[in-house]
Amino acid sequence: MAIIPFDDRDGEIWFDGKFVPWRDAQVHILSHALHYGSCVFEGERVYEHKIFKSEAHTDRLFKSADLLSIDMQFSKDEINAAKLETVKRAGYKDAYIRPVVWRGAGSMGVSAPDSGVHTAIAVWEWPAYFPEEMLAKGISMEISKWSRPGPQSAPCTAKAAGLYIICTLAKEEADRNGNQDSLMYDIEGNIAEATGAHIFFIKDGEIHTPKLGNFIKGITRATAIDLARARGITVHERTIKPEELATFEQCFLTGSAAEITPVGNIAEHKYQVGDITSTMRKDYMSLVRGETELPSSAAAQ
Repeated sequence: MAIIPFDDRDGEIWFDGKFVPWRDAQVHILSHALHYGSCVFEGERVYEHKIFKSEAHTDRLFKSADLLSIDMQFSKDEINAAKLETVKRAGYKDAYIRPVVWRGAGSMGVSAPDSGVHTAIAVWEWPAYFPEEMLAKGISMEISKWSRPGPQSAPCTAKAAGLYIICTLAKEEADRNGNQDSLMYDIEGNIAEATGAHIFFIKDGEIHTPKLGNFIKGITRATAIDLARARGITVHERTIKPEELATFEQCFLTGSAAEITPVGNIAEHKYQVGDITSTMRKDYMSLVRGETELPSSAAAQ
């Protein structure tokens, strides 16, 4: 199926406080964000016409902007209301919503505090990230040569556009090699995350996931942890060494786009799509579609 170019679609985009036709939502070629990466964003999902954890995503958007010294031009309430209206106007049952904030073209240079700040919200239909037949056996991953930056070299806990270039390089290389994603290590050589999702491992009925520190605080990650603990499954948030890859039995990814995605292999290390992974995916999909209630601890995220 041919992909419709994202600059040539019907509909509207919320742009600096008002709705404009999709094709008219343009950015100047000399925008600071294009040249210097001064842009933050969120990726959110719409299920049954409702945005999952909208307020949590908005909170993270503001934290990312603060880390990049970008002055938000709208309040959290205004952003939340604009997201709801954008979804309502689009009318999609299941969709992806992208709030994005960037520095404009008011001035140019590495330091450009007077460049101006713009905000936009777009929504488009979004089917499953991976086909069901692929999820049944688990996706294939490789190990990237690129490492996630440490906090001394980048604002690594921000969801910032400039930080994703190594993710793009890693993901495109994985695609060329016939894999669906790539595992990335942190600056110390420990397991960090995939190119756009967090990673979980299962051994002896317990879940292990890299502790926070050198990557963004995942909203789906936190939800998965709460769902697991609600079922009485022990979750360890800890440093995970590469040599441990051979010791795990199951593996899955979490993210707004990835949801709960089983992993069949990472390089030569093979994993089963076992009961815990399958249960985690089932619980998550029931939650986001409003079929079950969110555990109280997750609701506070």
